[in-house]
Amino acid sequence: MNQVKVGIINVTGYIGMELARLLHRHPQVELASITGRSAVGQKLWQFLPHLADIDLVIQPELGDVGLAFSALPHKTGVDTISAVLDRGIKVVDVSADFRLKDAKDYETWYDFAHPMPQLLSEAVYGLVELNRQQVASARLVANPGCYPTGAILALAPAVREGLIEPDIIIDAKSGVSGAGRGLSLHTHFAEANENTSAYALEGHRHLPEIVQELRELNPALSLSVTFVPHLVPMSRGILTTCYAKLAAGGKQIEEIRELYKDFYRGEPFVRVVDSPPQTKQTWGSNLCLIYPTIDTRTGRLIIISCLDNLVKGGAGQAVQNMNLMLGIAEATALDGVSVYP
Repeated sequence: MNQVKVGIINVTGYIGMELARLLHRHPQVELASITGRSAVGQKLWQFLPHLADIDLVIQPELGDVGLAFSALPHKTGVDTISAVLDRGIKVVDVSADFRLKDAKDYETWYDFAHPMPQLLSEAVYGLVELNRQQVASARLVANPGCYPTGAILALAPAVREGLIEPDIIIDAKSGVSGAGRGLSLHTHFAEANENTSAYALEGHRHLPEIVQELRELNPALSLSVTFVPHLVPMSRGILTTCYAKLAAGGKQIEEIRELYKDFYRGEPFVRVVDSPPQTKQTWGSNLCLIYPTIDTRTGRLIIISCLDNLVKGGAGQAVQNMNLMLGIAEATALDGVSVYP
């Protein structure tokens, strides 16, 4: 079959360059167009030497493609994406600009008035494991955030089945690449190395995304979610630990593990494992590893998940969405194993 031409808007960030790496080895698409305002006119290999095999020039505007990935920063890509959609091009947006359904939430959490709220109801939240059919028929997919991917996948079976009380604590630790490629003091080597810090304790902007999607799974559960992210001195990876009291008459751990395995049975990129996972076990892959257990002393369910924030938490998940949108086998170009150690 003929290859589908695809493009990347803003290839110069971490997610954009990871998209280029994954798409380059995709047998059914051709990476035909890349943009990047800071490097217009340069060969991709000049700006990103590790992508030397991709013989493309970074352009100021998106070319003629069937699907585009927008890797523009939050708040900056709405007009661009609308214009691309008007050209009949499908879009996977890896920013947060279409993840939230209530336009007012953007004023609260992202400090801007959403200029095109009419597109929020159309955009499909691209967590394939929960929204596979909707993604397949969408023209605009909002790629989930990295923290929400790990948290929602960890909690989804427990929330949907009503296994837990509504008070949930999510403790998540991310590598420095999750902050993006822009320079900032807290990701400076001397600040981040040999250091671990909590941040956004007043409320992280990924919190409404997590709550929104968990509520969709069980509207009867009046969720109260505390989410505390941490920065740890590694390049990639997110380890998420979720805590919630078991509901009255709760199941035993063997039953819960079997429920989790049934929930994700057949999923190519979610694995329920038999021991607590580690971030290095997912490094460079599109996997999310999940381990549920029970603290029998407190009657609390504990679920651990881990993933690579740039792959399953970013570019890999975006390619997974693209595959479905184009009618391509979901796991195509995403079956690479993790790099270890």
